[in-house]
Amino acid sequence: MTTITMTTTLSRFERSPATREKVWVKWALISTALAFFGFFLLLPLVAVFAEALRKGWQTYWQAIVEPDALSAIKLTLIAAGISVPLNLVFGVAAAWAITKFNFRGKHILITLIDLPFSVSPVVSGLIYVLVFGAQGWFGPWLEAHDIKIVFAIPGIVLATIFVTFPFVARELIPLMEAQGREEEEAATVLGANGWQTFFKVTLPNIKWGLLYGVILCNARAMGEFGAVSVVSGHIRGFTNTIPLHVEILYNEYNFAAAFAVASILAILALVTLAVKTWVEWRLHNEANTLASAAVEKQAK
Repeated sequence: MTTITMTTTLSRFERSPATREKVWVKWALISTALAFFGFFLLLPLVAVFAEALRKGWQTYWQAIVEPDALSAIKLTLIAAGISVPLNLVFGVAAAWAITKFNFRGKHILITLIDLPFSVSPVVSGLIYVLVFGAQGWFGPWLEAHDIKIVFAIPGIVLATIFVTFPFVARELIPLMEAQGREEEEAATVLGANGWQTFFKVTLPNIKWGLLYGVILCNARAMGEFGAVSVVSGHIRGFTNTIPLHVEILYNEYNFAAAFAVASILAILALVTLAVKTWVEWRLHNEANTLASAAVEKQAK
């Protein structure tokens, strides 16, 4: 009876003229949104591919397979391939601790997770130079043991980890808070240990949110510029990622090659967007399914 009443009320609410905007208002808002999308997002993307292919496919291909470009692509994939799995482990552990347990310093941990959002990437890169650089706190010891962090791959990986580690945790925390602890507690009562509870109960419930956070983390890792620029040293063919290589080519007025390499990032962004849209669709369908099941349960 309650469900029928709510449905009837919602139907009347939707049909009420007071809740409808005028047609011209709707189309004006849609037109404004489309104009902003076309001018600020679509047009720059089209310009990147147009400039990349302006001198033909041969020039485009040569810019991509050039040794320095291949080195930049390889280094970008290495940095993302290391930082994303580490952030995945940290994000799941942090979200689990924050949502399933009460402990001292919980709010401090949440604040620290958000720290990279408030600190400039350039500042984070300078911090690593201060700590691990030749004149830094551990610089003499590292030099004495022939360990290179700054101006080498480890520094790039550390900088990438710093700027990307909030994404997985921040995606999972609200999701796991909304789900509550009931299912995990029930599994524990039935005799499941911690790992069994995680893999059989928690992980299936958060899998799409987890994938969404990984996608965002990977996108940021591949496109990071500021922090990586500071710690890389811009050593061409060795410590340049794709964004840094694009900057060098552009500063050398090699515009065709710069846009050709930049198009790789654009393609990766489009692929990421497609996967992100698919994950959002799955999350939306799963949420609708859970909501329908809850309504049916209340009706019974």
